[in-house]
Amino acid sequence: MALFPENLSFSRKILPILAVIGLIAAIAYIAFGLPDRQLEEPAEEPARAPTALADISRVAGAGIVEPSSEIIDIGSALSGLVTGLRVQAGDRVEQGQVLFTVDDRAVRAQLRQAEAAIGEARAAIAEAQSAATTAAQQLALYRNVEDPAAVSRAEVIRAEGEAASARSRLQLARARLQAAQASAGTARTELGRLIVRAPIAGEILAVNIRKGEYVSTMGGGGQPFIQMGQTQPLYVRVDIDEDEAGRVDLGAAAYISPRGTADRQVQANFVRAEPQVVPKRSLTNNSQERVDVRVLQVLYELPESASGDNGLFRVGQQIDAFIPARSGKTDER
Repeated sequence: MALFPENLSFSRKILPILAVIGLIAAIAYIAFGLPDRQLEEPAEEPARAPTALADISRVAGAGIVEPSSEIIDIGSALSGLVTGLRVQAGDRVEQGQVLFTVDDRAVRAQLRQAEAAIGEARAAIAEAQSAATTAAQQLALYRNVEDPAAVSRAEVIRAEGEAASARSRLQLARARLQAAQASAGTARTELGRLIVRAPIAGEILAVNIRKGEYVSTMGGGGQPFIQMGQTQPLYVRVDIDEDEAGRVDLGAAAYISPRGTADRQVQANFVRAEPQVVPKRSLTNNSQERVDVRVLQVLYELPESASGDNGLFRVGQQIDAFIPARSGKTDER
């Protein structure tokens, strides 16, 4: 049985049909298989120089927002269980305010023991003083006897020994009192160290402990127990690549914008430049970013209106900065 009828020509009828089907398939693949090349606005707006620096030489840098005091990591002088947590993230505290307390039962027991030893030592001092006074009076009485035959030499020697012994017991009792007072002082100092207080006035940035957890003087698994800092005002630490560090006009104001919002820029005042050029640590997640460079870190103070709960900037936020350069040449950035 033949596959095709005798009057059906493969080259004249079937082959053109197959060619048309292939052409239709190619058109469909081109129409629906190619990626969408429609232009869209970028999800994150790239940094751009402000109008004030558009036509003059400038230096660009990336940085991070930090407290004006820098971030202070709070630890514990003694290990133990957290018995009280007095703050949470976002609280503002005064210098000396209690942040958290550590279990102090063992130290309080030592203090009570030292106070009891103080009482015993004072009682021993009173007894020794009385005995020393009696022995001194007895010795004076023997020495004031005019008739040598009335008191034997042995009795005088015994009285002298008793007086010396009473004085020794008095000195020992006083030494024990001093030791007990020193122990009590040490216990009171340890009680004070079990209460962790704020070293400065500022804002609590992070709390990484909870009541009932064990804190150690060796740290809390790589993270501080509490982080705080002075957030009024806020600073920005800008990294300037070492090859452009000499072009920065130190002392001039910088234009700062949060990462991804280049249209919202504020002017920040120069604070200082760190004296040491250090390896780059603040990364921008750019795949083409060089990490084997050293940077000059320059600090600027953000205006008060740009910080706080309703401001543009928060601690730890990445920023873009543009700074006037010393050179008069126009920078292409």
